[in-house]
Amino acid sequence: MINSICLLRLSALGDVLMVVPLVRRLQALFPGVKLTWIIAEPAYSLVAGLTGVEFIVIKKPQSLVDYWRFYKKMKHRSFDVLLALQASLRANLLYPLIHATRKVGYDRRRANDGHSWFIHESILPGHDHTVDGFLKFADVLATSDNAACWDLPISPVDAAFAAEIIADKPTILINPAASKAERSWCAARYVELIAHIQATWDMNIILIGGPGPSDRALADTILHKVKCGDMVGKTKPRQLLALMGQAQLVICPDTGPSHMANAMGTPVIALHAVTNPDISGPYLFRDKVVNYYPLAVEKLLNKSPEKIAWGTQVHSEGSMALIPASAVIAQVDKELAAMSAKRCH
Repeated sequence: MINSICLLRLSALGDVLMVVPLVRRLQALFPGVKLTWIIAEPAYSLVAGLTGVEFIVIKKPQSLVDYWRFYKKMKHRSFDVLLALQASLRANLLYPLIHATRKVGYDRRRANDGHSWFIHESILPGHDHTVDGFLKFADVLATSDNAACWDLPISPVDAAFAAEIIADKPTILINPAASKAERSWCAARYVELIAHIQATWDMNIILIGGPGPSDRALADTILHKVKCGDMVGKTKPRQLLALMGQAQLVICPDTGPSHMANAMGTPVIALHAVTNPDISGPYLFRDKVVNYYPLAVEKLLNKSPEKIAWGTQVHSEGSMALIPASAVIAQVDKELAAMSAKRCH
């Protein structure tokens, strides 16, 4: 009998959102189970209020003092199961400090930094999307064929904030910058894309992004050439989720907002060249990805996409440059035309 389950996934924003279907599946498999999620800020702000979940919010350990504090916090707690959802040295060193009868972690290929030393059981190996990899943790405990589900709560305050920004206008949100510079698309091509949308479709366009200097710099370069809404650095994570829930379409590179839009059920066109979208693409909308990852592997790694190791990334600033504006424009036109046809019927 499983009565209590502890999950540990500290970050990052996109990965934390991809854990939510695991939470929902565990709740379906074990009604009434007590779920405890150990998480760090700012990722916590995205999933705060998730029904049926107790959160233990910690800062990412930086020193022995941090691990000692965590030990004191957890020493009187025990669980039937620990799901070790993060295979990094920083996270691995937390697992011995959590009392659990069963400790489930990653298979050998994904067990980085000595992860296998800290777990009792492992998930099955495979070439999985990250969401499916997380769902395999539930499969260790019980079988299920339920579809992935997010069902994130949005507060009335955040919903009202989004409604005021969007103001009942059909809206496209564009998140130009990625968390890593090599995954960002160039400003000139965003300008070409935005100019095309404004000339072809009756859509409101709003730029979104984080508060960092790279997000601001890329947005300013775009806004110097075209006029559109600017919410870059002006939203909290939950407000951004609410905005995405009310938008018609999101366009972005492989970064957290791709998974935020996916979690809200809003179609997202993600631009991939550095990473394989079969692993990190928007789970529900992988068919809409502009995928230049195979070409990047061929051109920049001089390898066949079929023969490289699963999870290989093309770490080069030239990767995203392979994506032409025409390819993104074609995908956007296809999606907006489908939406228009659906409304007409």
